[in-house]
Amino acid sequence: MSTAHATTLLVIAKEPRPGRVKTRLTPPFTPEEAAALAEAALADTLDAVLAAPARRRVLVLDGTPGRWLPPGFDVVPQCAGGLDERLAAAFAGCAGPALLIGMDTPQVTPALLTVDWREGDAFFGPAADGGFWALGLAEPDPDLLRGVPMSTAATGAVQRARLTGAGLRVRDLPVLRDVDTAPDAARVAAAAPDGRFAAELTRLTAVAGR
Repeated sequence: MSTAHATTLLVIAKEPRPGRVKTRLTPPFTPEEAAALAEAALADTLDAVLAAPARRRVLVLDGTPGRWLPPGFDVVPQCAGGLDERLAAAFAGCAGPALLIGMDTPQVTPALLTVDWREGDAFFGPAADGGFWALGLAEPDPDLLRGVPMSTAATGAVQRARLTGAGLRVRDLPVLRDVDTAPDAARVAAAAPDGRFAAELTRLTAVAGR
């Protein structure tokens, strides 16, 4: 039997408000449209987390919960500081194995979030842009994240090196693409055509005649 049911699944996210999320989608999208895409991406992500086995599901949120939040999640606020500090704090609040993802990969599936801790001490999901979309730790240690330079082309390599340097057995998850730009959005929607994100992108593209 898999050990996935012992996992705390963490989603770190921003409230999808215009001007605060997905700013690199503007242009071609307006801030309101970018926020609508962010909300759809977050909703798809939360659906996948709900469908995956877990001991606990936690939304680590910058902002206020809205209509997009389904039942079944504990909501905790993000701490102050850089992204490395915020990720570290998310893990610090966990007892037992934890797997963290963001809101930028709406193509994620429950199967990708179902990990067996007998296979590794850490699970690492590399992103196509050089970052990472998932990080799982059998024994959460915030110091494994503090000081890692975030939002660079080397972020993933540095973070993975931290894990192996600590002597952890690292299992790699498939590479996924984050939604950062309009071309990213089109590729992600094509990878998950039945999701809310793809539907919202199709709607906005049709409305604007893009």
